[in-house]
Amino acid sequence: MKLTILGGGGFRVPLVYGALLGDHAEGRVTAVTLYDVDGDRLDAVARVLAEQAAGQPDAPRVSVTRDLDEAVRGADFVFSAIRVGGLEGRAADERIALAEGVLGQETVGAGGIAYGLRTVPVATAIARRIAKLAPDAWVINFTNPAGLVTEAMSRILGDRVIGICDSPVGLGLRVAKVLGADPATAWTDYVGLNHLGWLRALRVDGRDRLPELLADSEALGSFEEGRLFGPDWLRSLGAIPNEYLHYYYFNRETVRAYREAKQTRGAFLRAQQSGFYEEMKRPGTPALATWRRTLAEREATYMAANREAAGAGERDAKDAEDAEPGGYEQVALALMRAVARDERTTLILNVRNQGTLSVLDADAVVEVPCFVDANGAHPVAVDPLPHHATGLVTAVKAVEREVLAAAGSGSRSHAVTAFALHPLVDSVSVARRLVDGYRAEHAGLAYLRLP
Repeated sequence: MKLTILGGGGFRVPLVYGALLGDHAEGRVTAVTLYDVDGDRLDAVARVLAEQAAGQPDAPRVSVTRDLDEAVRGADFVFSAIRVGGLEGRAADERIALAEGVLGQETVGAGGIAYGLRTVPVATAIARRIAKLAPDAWVINFTNPAGLVTEAMSRILGDRVIGICDSPVGLGLRVAKVLGADPATAWTDYVGLNHLGWLRALRVDGRDRLPELLADSEALGSFEEGRLFGPDWLRSLGAIPNEYLHYYYFNRETVRAYREAKQTRGAFLRAQQSGFYEEMKRPGTPALATWRRTLAEREATYMAANREAAGAGERDAKDAEDAEPGGYEQVALALMRAVARDERTTLILNVRNQGTLSVLDADAVVEVPCFVDANGAHPVAVDPLPHHATGLVTAVKAVEREVLAAAGSGSRSHAVTAFALHPLVDSVSVARRLVDGYRAEHAGLAYLRLP
């Protein structure tokens, strides 16, 4: 079975390959094709993968290419993890937004809109090539903003594209662990959009265990989301939000922390990963050890500004250990196994709504529990959202639709509307300046016609 990884020179690709190395069952992935537009990054990652595979005779064989058609043709699965504009683009997204006093995070607020505007046209073009060259392939999308990009690709590929994210899976695992429940048998009631969802119940043998967790301040303070949001706010919500909702609930504090930080997350990663890829150009560099060292530093600084704003302290070894099992590579592997082998499972995925949430239309991509089998992912019926969550979900979905309209038509007006409607952008004037600022910065936004 052939897996193609788009964005194959990306830093996190060895996580995916590491998961594949642990799969020895019949019907597993035996060939991996890495596609990227950057040859140096491809070579660097291929070296890391070669060291990972050393001594494993049944390791999936790896090939690299800068030709998209060659990469896609004959693929059984296509894993999309591209970054249009690179980390330079991410750093610019953050800088331009913060100059206007609004959030520039890569998937939330102004930064997420800018990233989506330049990514959707590329993702759509890729979807067309997949539909032509590998119509039977399943596409697993991790490209951010994941829900938006999945919806854009689904307009061409239908239900054969499925979006994944490690955040809700990791949240469910952490809550189950604190409650002493087996995550393999517990039912996680989670619903929303990508990076905008809530864990509303954790059912064990039909009984919801979440109320006992919400009543225990010490237990709430023992895991990542409890420290980020605080026990009182979690009890007010009656749910555990996805960590990315910290940007909404504590927006002023987070924007201030970002503006006061020595460097933004994007700027940090740009410098860190530039250093990694430069090191990898030297023939004698120990590839796997260098990658592991860089990964550890990356994970330790994850959401550092949010943790500072919440007074949650630095991310420690326990936090990393708690988060690790929810890694996106494990979600991708479980999804591929379920589809390829009909190993039925339940995963929280980004799929077309199909009536799951009554406040959204059938084609809107949502993030909900799904039954997965050889026929793909099937969203599970969920209870309606409370009013406060409905407001956020419908507002952000309206923003995503304006991004899709702008990407499809080249309309600057739709782009301005996308920024102006977002809950974290509080001014039409700011929205107009953001569009002009991003368009001047990114060549990939030249398609937005003026005025």
